Amino acid sequence: MSEVKQRGRRRAGPPCTEPAATAQPTRRELLAAERSAVAPHPTLGGLIRSSIGRGAGQKVGMALAATGLALAVTVPSAGGALQLAGSDTPAGPAASQSLVTAAADVPITFEAPSIASALNPDGQLKETLKVKASNVTPQAAKGTLSAPLKVLTPSSPFGSRLNPLTGAMGEMHTGQDYAVWCSTAVFAAAGGTVAFTGWHPYGGGNRVVIDHGNGLSTSYNHLSSIGVKVGQEVERGQQVALSGTTGASTGCHLHFEVMVDDQTVDPTGWL
Repeated sequence: MSEVKQRGRRRAGPPCTEPAATAQPTRRELLAAERSAVAPHPTLGGLIRSSIGRGAGQKVGMALAATGLALAVTVPSAGGALQLAGSDTPAGPAASQSLVTAAADVPITFEAPSIASALNPDGQLKETLKVKASNVTPQAAKGTLSAPLKVLTPSSPFGSRLNPLTGAMGEMHTGQDYAVWCSTAVFAAAGGTVAFTGWHPYGGGNRVVIDHGNGLSTSYNHLSSIGVKVGQEVERGQQVALSGTTGASTGCHLHFEVMVDDQTVDPTGWL
């Protein structure tokens, strides 16, 4: 049996009982809807401009609710309470933080304090020397002085020892020796005033003494040359001399002393 193909216009069929398919939104329409959901409050710009115009710019706190887009702003103002957008409640004293008060005789200063920290050795030393150096505890003294050399190689320590020149027992070594080549840069362990430069008659050779105030001073001995003069103000880390082997010395090194009320103490307790 042959199949007969019908040609021509299709006849109108019965009405469709299924609902027509809903058109899917495009990506551009979805992005536009998303932007409109998070759009800023229409009065935000005017509110901020009004607040700034009245000089109320110290603190502005803003919170946007995701659904209602309610705006809450707390702005301290000399012109009175600020009306909250979207609310009938003014931002009065109850909406702001409590005031901090102080008695009239309490001193108020905005100076930055000298913080005692390894990151601020000058401030630490200043705080430490608010008392006489002789009253400074070992814990407070530690780290207040900087190294007098770029590299510290300890040799002969502070305290009783055998005299390397005479062989005598029980000699009091008044400083800490550091092995170093001659003509190596020597630096001030802290800021201060140069109190002495020149020849030390008791074995120190060429010597520099720096007064750091309130009973604390440091000395640098056996120097090959001196680069500062008495009365000169120096800063921590400033080069003051070159190492050597002058005086009672068996070779190039730096003899470093810390003196508290003119009495030598172990330098390592301050470094």
